[in-house]
Amino acid sequence: MSLVIVPLLTLLSLSGQASVPVKKQPDPELRRLLTEAINSSTSFEDRFDAEVWLVDMSSRMKSFVPDKAFRLDLLKSIHREAQRVELPPELVIAVIEVESRFDTFAISRSGAQGLMQVMPFWLDEIGHPEDNLVDMKTNLRMGCTILKYYMDMENNDLRSALARYNGSYGDIRQSYSNKVLDALRLRWRQQ
Repeated sequence: MSLVIVPLLTLLSLSGQASVPVKKQPDPELRRLLTEAINSSTSFEDRFDAEVWLVDMSSRMKSFVPDKAFRLDLLKSIHREAQRVELPPELVIAVIEVESRFDTFAISRSGAQGLMQVMPFWLDEIGHPEDNLVDMKTNLRMGCTILKYYMDMENNDLRSALARYNGSYGDIRQSYSNKVLDALRLRWRQQ
């Protein structure tokens, strides 16, 4: 079996995303942003893998996050933090979709903040009351760490870990877990 390198534009057209219009010339701004994201990323082992993942996830996330620069920065940060704690980045994306719909400034009725809806009491618990939970990188670092903790606590039982993350552990309907798993299955799982 021979290895064939597929151009970036071809990857977009082969991704099966009917909602992604394929242009004859790739958007030069998106290409520049992708190149910067790939070159500055520390969580990808291979430049080609980085390009494929970022293009794929960026096209899927476009309807949620229209700003290209922010979308790529977000994806790079999600990938880095997920890899740091050994979580699938696609799972983290699904959690963010359900928790905040990608709104960095989201605040829930219970006071949870940011992309991953982290509760502010954690800042006092870890001795960093001055940290800002609507800061993307702070929120992702804390949210991924908390989710991984619950994954370990539940021996990688995803439904139970998600319920703990959401504070709905013991809810027999598991509606939160189902929402995250549906988002993961329908929009974010890699083919």
